[in-house]
Amino acid sequence: MRTMNRGQAKTLIFTKQPFIEDEGHRKIEKWQFSAMSDTEIVNMAETQIYKCNYYDPNQKPIEGGLLDPRLGPANKSSGECATCGAVMKDCPGHFGFLVLALPVLNVGYLSTIVDILKCICKLCSGILLEEGMRNDFLKKMRSPKMEPLRKTELMKKIVKKCNSLATNYRPVKCSKCGFINGSVKKAVGVLGIIHDRSKLNGVMDDFRTTLSHTKESKASFNVATHMLNPARIYSLFKRMVDEDCELLNLSNRPANLIMKNIAVPPIAIRPSVIVDRSLSNENDITERLKRIIQSNAILRRDLLEAKSAPKCLASWDILQVEVAQYINSDIRGVPFSMQTAKPLSGFVQRLKGKGGRFRGNLSGKRVEYTGRTVISPDPNLKITEVGIPIKMAQILTYPERVSHHNIEKLRQCVSNGPDKYPGARMLRNPDGTEWSLKVNRKNAADGLKYGDIVERHLEDGDIVLFNRQPSLHRMSIMCHRAKVMPWRTLRFNESVCNPYNADFDGDEMNMHVPQTEEARTEAVMLMGVQNNLCTPKNGEVLVASTQDFLTSSFLITRKDTFYDRASFSLMCSYMGDGTDPVDLPTPAVIKPIELWTGKQLFSVLVRPNSSVRVYLNFTVNEKSYSKTEDGGPEAMCPNDGFVYFRNSELIAGQLGKGTLGNGNKDGLYSVLLRDYKAHAAASCMNRLAKLSARWIGNHGFSIGISDVQPSDNLYNEKEKIIKEGYNKCAGKIQLYNEGQLPLEPGCDAAQSLESGITKILNNIRDQTGKLCMQTLHWRNSPLIMSQCGSKGSPINISQMIACVGQQSVGGRRAPNGFIDRSLPHFPRKAKTPAAKGFVASSFYSGLTATEFFFHTMGGREGLVDTAVKTADTGYMSRRLSKILEDLSVQYDNTVRNASGCIVQFCYGDDGMDPAMMEGEGGAPLDFRRLFLKAKATCPAGENESLSLEEVFEIVKDRLSKQDMTPDRGCSAGFKSSLEEFLEKYAKELRKTHDTFVLDQSPAWKEKSASLEKIVQNISGVTCKQLEVFLNTCISRYHSKKVEAGTAIGVIGAQSIGEPGTQMTLKTFHFAGENSLVTEVDDIDRWCVSADAAAGRSCGMPKVDTEKHLQAKKNKSKSCA
Repeated sequence: MRTMNRGQAKTLIFTKQPFIEDEGHRKIEKWQFSAMSDTEIVNMAETQIYKCNYYDPNQKPIEGGLLDPRLGPANKSSGECATCGAVMKDCPGHFGFLVLALPVLNVGYLSTIVDILKCICKLCSGILLEEGMRNDFLKKMRSPKMEPLRKTELMKKIVKKCNSLATNYRPVKCSKCGFINGSVKKAVGVLGIIHDRSKLNGVMDDFRTTLSHTKESKASFNVATHMLNPARIYSLFKRMVDEDCELLNLSNRPANLIMKNIAVPPIAIRPSVIVDRSLSNENDITERLKRIIQSNAILRRDLLEAKSAPKCLASWDILQVEVAQYINSDIRGVPFSMQTAKPLSGFVQRLKGKGGRFRGNLSGKRVEYTGRTVISPDPNLKITEVGIPIKMAQILTYPERVSHHNIEKLRQCVSNGPDKYPGARMLRNPDGTEWSLKVNRKNAADGLKYGDIVERHLEDGDIVLFNRQPSLHRMSIMCHRAKVMPWRTLRFNESVCNPYNADFDGDEMNMHVPQTEEARTEAVMLMGVQNNLCTPKNGEVLVASTQDFLTSSFLITRKDTFYDRASFSLMCSYMGDGTDPVDLPTPAVIKPIELWTGKQLFSVLVRPNSSVRVYLNFTVNEKSYSKTEDGGPEAMCPNDGFVYFRNSELIAGQLGKGTLGNGNKDGLYSVLLRDYKAHAAASCMNRLAKLSARWIGNHGFSIGISDVQPSDNLYNEKEKIIKEGYNKCAGKIQLYNEGQLPLEPGCDAAQSLESGITKILNNIRDQTGKLCMQTLHWRNSPLIMSQCGSKGSPINISQMIACVGQQSVGGRRAPNGFIDRSLPHFPRKAKTPAAKGFVASSFYSGLTATEFFFHTMGGREGLVDTAVKTADTGYMSRRLSKILEDLSVQYDNTVRNASGCIVQFCYGDDGMDPAMMEGEGGAPLDFRRLFLKAKATCPAGENESLSLEEVFEIVKDRLSKQDMTPDRGCSAGFKSSLEEFLEKYAKELRKTHDTFVLDQSPAWKEKSASLEKIVQNISGVTCKQLEVFLNTCISRYHSKKVEAGTAIGVIGAQSIGEPGTQMTLKTFHFAGENSLVTEVDDIDRWCVSADAAAGRSCGMPKVDTEKHLQAKKNKSKSCA
């Protein structure tokens, strides 16, 4: 029968494409995985393998050898397959089989084998449970409602029950045959299973009595020699009844877990490489099989020659080890003589780990059309562009099909060839033939026709994917457009640094070129920078201005910055390279000379000309914002920290990170993105990047040693603050030594002292920091950078100029490294600030030897944390992603996993997309800003303002319409929040009325009309304004529903994992500062919680309950 099938197969053209029978759609009911039986292995195989040789003297594969031609062609020169007649590239390969002299254990199922043996009698193979208990468990296992995971748990419960019977040092007597069973466990140091009956009462005496009549009675009796060999286990499993297999949740006969035949895999997955005419390089799997055949032959010979039992057992053990290493080369129990420095890999090593088949070849794989090099900044590029070195553009290609639109361009590319830019490297005809363009370019260019495909060099505007590792969230790989440039680095706009977490201190990035039109379209639509300006975590803008852009914006918008017509026009031309039309605004100062302010420059930047229909309306409190002493309006902030845009005009405020930076939902780019979509925000970023780079280049901005040199007054004040702090610390230490220190709640005397001293020393650092900020000149570069948020903080400035502060190690002051002291330079039991790591010097003045040592202790902790925690958080992120990767939103608004199980009935309980949320705290809309925008864009004019009754009547009417009902997707929460906002508006209107004392007395009647007009001007709203506001809110709310198909599981995992990694890296930049200790502790708690949930043994964090806290307080009071 097999011969006839082979004859038929040779007449067929064999391919690797699966044969699909055309019988309509079929539904797979279930998958079932199980070990193959000996018979199934033989039936599946084409031939038996029994020789360990590869080739004959003529370099032909030997029949019956590991490269038997019936298993498939061994290499390209081997010709056709002897089974299917296909050549190497088309033949999928065929299995062989290898017969073992004696059965061996399948180490992949070793734990399962041990579990089964724990449950059965070692003589009759019956289950050790009592009949009633056995029937109860069997009934539960047969329940059709029980899920597979529940069945696995029940099986573990059965194993635990049977095992507990044998571990209580009492005999477990089989109810069927009366055999006394002991405990079963894996052998230590060898591959085997022990049946230990030594601890059962009376059994050892029986053994000794039996052995006393033999010649081996004088030998020491070793329980470890009483091992269950594979042949014995096979016979036990063979005798098990099907009902017992069902009870133990076995989908197949347990005898299949013992190997008598080995399937020899096809040559296609273990190819042979001819190195020389007489030598070949064989795959690790082939070498493993060779060793198995050799060990098997030795065992068979020992059995035939009837050698002594110990020698046969030794050969059997060697065969067991070889088969085990064939499956898993990292298995324990390998004899020392068989261990090697670099063992040959087994099947498990092929599959598992980062380089295995799943992660290395399926989930991720090496690809072509990719490049990697160092990155550098270029503010003249758009945020959607990436500068590609011309050398890279000549190597990477894109297959462009010839049409009547591009035939001349491609003809020129073909003519230029691979070495001249813009050129091409390959020409493909529609029939599949390829031509290299290194030669005969002229003929190829002349013969170019429609339908040909030219693999041309990259050119400006091509779609590329840009990626920086580690890829912690989806914005770590985005789509840009190519801009071919000279030199050797990849360049991009600094505004895009934040999503990649990139800097330019030597970072490298990867670039990929999609090869089809479909891939290019998907990349632009789904991965384009413009479509990923904000993070899906919470809707904050990630792509935003940074560093120099913030510094220049801060300096341009100072109150005392003015420009004449020439300077202002020049700077306006900087924004668009002098190509875009610009409408100059009315000058702020007309006489004696026309002058424009820096704030007007930003009004032009947001809306360059009247054709740009962008009307920005928002307010932001910058870092420097402070209320006026007399309680005046916000816009009169003495530090100019209140930013106010009205209809795209900057009315007040000095711009900084709060307005232009990332992480703020009220900022300029967030408002542009929500109100006027991504193109408006991207265009504004591009204009600001060009303006800032050119302005700061001309204006100059640098830092020098003079910027961190303290004045005499500052130095004296600092010394005074430190002296006062030291005196307070000395007072607390004296009270502690006298035993009179007041105790803090829940602390003993030593803890109270440490807490008090730490507060005093932290206060010293804060006071010196404030002193620096107050006394430094406004032109001081570190001060400017700190105020605008581009770089640094008051702590950094304080450390450079005044005082480095307390160094923390593990969240506490420096510990004792010697007996009762931190360093030998100090007295024993010294607790003074200097002895415990307080650095009174600044980086400018220089640290003393002991201060420097304490500083290095704090710095080392930051370095170690960075190295250790990065691995922990990275692994944590990976685990989260794997757990949540299949969760997605369905068309019925539920969140389900890949099995269709409902995880949440409505995503987030409101069905909203977090990336679209506008308000702080996850609110869908910022009603205050939208109300401000409605009033600004719809001027009242001659229209009269509405009274409160009219306002509430219009609102009630609008909220009763169909689109505000739960059936149309409007939640009760949104409706109530809108009503709450309007109630607040009503209170403000009443307050304004009360402020202007609007009463009905006759004396006020004449003034009332004009005052009413002022009140309505300030707080009133017209019918049109209210209508626009309500319609805007409702339409926007409905547009913020999460889309069906959104992979919210992965988004959630990335939203937790990415900030965790960032927290770890940030600790490096604050050497010795304990302000970020809590963030590092958060990472520890996060990892511990995850390990605990996974069932790993770990130290859980302690949480004091109210009862314990009260007990501690009572104890403290009693001690006092």
